[in-house]
Formats: sequence, structure tokens, C-alpha cells
Amino acid sequence: MTIAPYSRPEGSAAPRKGALRSLKHYNYRLWAGGAVISNIGTWMQRTAQDWLVLTQLTHHDARAVGLVMALQFAPQLLLLPLSGLAADRMDRRKLLIFTQAAMGILSLALGLLVIFGVAQLWQVYIFAFLFGSAAALDAPARQTFVGDLVGEDDLANAVALNSTSFNAARMVGPAAAGLCIGAVGTGWAFLINGISFIGVLISLLFMRRSELNAGVRAPRKKGALLEGFRYVWKRPDLRAILIMLFLIGTFGLNFPIFISTMAVQVFHSNAAGYGLLSSAVALGTVTGAFMAARRDEPGFGYLVRGSALFAFGCTLAALAPDYYLFAGALVVVGLASLTITNSSNTLMQLSSEPEMRGRVMAIRVGVALGGTPIGAPVVGWVAHTMGPRWSLGVAVLAGLLSLAVGLHYKHVHGREGKGAASTA
Repeated sequence: MTIAPYSRPEGSAAPRKGALRSLKHYNYRLWAGGAVISNIGTWMQRTAQDWLVLTQLTHHDARAVGLVMALQFAPQLLLLPLSGLAADRMDRRKLLIFTQAAMGILSLALGLLVIFGVAQLWQVYIFAFLFGSAAALDAPARQTFVGDLVGEDDLANAVALNSTSFNAARMVGPAAAGLCIGAVGTGWAFLINGISFIGVLISLLFMRRSELNAGVRAPRKKGALLEGFRYVWKRPDLRAILIMLFLIGTFGLNFPIFISTMAVQVFHSNAAGYGLLSSAVALGTVTGAFMAARRDEPGFGYLVRGSALFAFGCTLAALAPDYYLFAGALVVVGLASLTITNSSNTLMQLSSEPEMRGRVMAIRVGVALGGTPIGAPVVGWVAHTMGPRWSLGVAVLAGLLSLAVGLHYKHVHGREGKGAASTA
């Protein structure tokens, strides 16, 4: 069976230059504006949640942080078939209105529990799982919705701009959370995040529906839930990408554990110092996202180079003797992680048939984030028993294994993954 991993629809225009070209679309401009507001709130909550568990509900127990992460990302695997099929069959705009509203309500509720001083660790576990369930339905719909907003020609650029927005918020959100925690308390960061979802909801409600590129919807037929898995299994390029993502996502992208334990136990930082370290990662990811926005097409080689850079950056972070050198290493790690996640996102979307795209992206999200229930407790245990620096060693190993998988794929297929056919 011959399949083209990267192909542009017949008759479509050649890629257009310009890092901001997707902003010419009214609906995308509206979406991007709402997303910036919501993303800042999201990063505030992520930072506040880690700080709450590590310093207020436990005595620096990295295992608890790992368990919260596991519960938050487990639904990515548990709901994987349904979330992908929902993205392929349902009206994505309406689905996103539901998931975004649900996450906003959950954030407000947890914030009130913290503010009134009645929050307990088991409650955080429950909210993490519920929030993760809504996010599991949201992620494939949100990622494929970008194509509805801009069409095929500008999809790669729009994905990169989304990453730029998300990671620009990552620069602001953790630092803002640190200041918020120090000034008025942890609970207010959750409340601010809950309110921030209003920005996305407004953008979804006021879009011009006539300008949405709805694309092909998956037909209702027997076996549709498993069709996505069969489709991916027949594609060696997609399999290689997913294996690399599993390694990096499961054992490498455990930033809440790495950064919080290094900040508290090694460098003895306060909440503001912890927030700034998270912003250092964001500086790298924003740089990588802007570089990606200027590319015309993705290539498999970016995944290979990203894996090598990720292993290198995590090595620097593990060996960093002081706070500022550690922050500098995190910039490198952020750049590498964005290169991997963004390239995989764009490659898998553009190389998948439109009616399969939601399920393919659900599998991607499930593999990239769903491995966290496996990796986060392991990394948390290593950080708790052997020390934070050793937990970064786990990330180094993940980067090297991902690099090996990428090099093996390139050796066998002898290409960058652009334009050539693959045989399954």
C-alpha cells in the first residue's frame, strides 16, 4: 500500500511566505485573541496547582505532583477513541464551547475551595481528573479546528502561530502566578484562569460561520472507532513520530516535577522564583514557535534535531550549578520541546486525510500526553528518592532514545519525510 506522508491537495496554491499570514483570516484573528487571554490563565493555574500540591498540601512531595499529573493526563488515553471520533463527526465549534466552558467552571470551583481554606489533596486529585477529561475531548477538536479557520494552505503557519501564542502566555502566566500567590494567595490564580476562558468562548460565539472551512466529516459506519488506529498502524512515518512523542512526552516533558523540585529543593526559591523558571522554558518555546511560523513546510528532520537538542538541554539543566545557569538550560529545553511537538503536530495533520484527521490527532495527543500517567509517577519517585537532578537524567535518556528512533527511521527510509511515498 503506497501512501504519501506529506501531500498538498491538488490545485492548491504554493505555500505563502510570512510568519503572520494566518492572521489575514477574520475567524483566526478572533480565535487567536481569545486564546492569548485563556492561555495566560491556563499557565497561571498549572503553576499554582504544582505549588499548591508541593508546598501547601504536602511537604515537598514530588510523588504527589507526579500523581496529579498522572490523573490530569490519564483521560487522554482513556477517552482517546471517543475524543478523536467526536472531533471528526461533531461540529467542532460547538464541541469547543462545551469543553472550554466545562474547564472554566472546574477552575472556578477549585479556586473557591482553595480561597476558603478547605481544599485537600484528594480534592485536587478529583479536579485534576475531571479537568483532564474535558481537556481530552477538547484537544483533538481544538487542534483540527485550526484547519477550519484557515484552510489547508495556511495550516502549518496557523499551528505555529498557535504555539507562539500558547508559549508567549507561558512566559507571562507562571511569573504572574508567582506574583499572584505571593500577593493574594494560590486560590486566586485558579479563579483568574476560570475567568480567562470567557475570552475563548466569546471568540467562538462571534465567529463568521460562513467562513469556516468545515471540511469532510467522518461517515457513521461500523468500526469507525478503531479505524484511526488501523490507519496509523499502516503508516511507518506516523508510527515513528508517535514512538518519538511517547518517549519525550512520557519521560521528558515532566516540567512541573523538574522545575518545582529543582526550585524548592536545590535552589531554595520562593513562588516568584519558581514562576520565573517556568517562564524560562517559555522563552525557548516562543523562540522555537516563531522559527516554525517562518517555515513553509515541516520535515521529519526537525524531529530528529529536536530530540538531540532536548537531550543536550536536559543534560545542561541536570548539571547546572546555580539558578541562573539552570534557567538558561531551560531555554534550550523549551526550544527543543517546541520543535518536537510543533513539527509532529503539523506533519501528522497535513499528511492525514481530512476525514481521519480528528482521530489521528487524538491518537497523537493520547500518546504525547497519555503517557504521563506512566512517566510522571516514575519521574516523581526518582526526584523524591534520588534527587531532582537524577529526574532530569530520565529526560536525557528519553531524548536519546527518541533520537535513536528518528535516526533509524531516516536510515531505513532514506529521507526527510517530505513528499516521498511510504510503503506499508
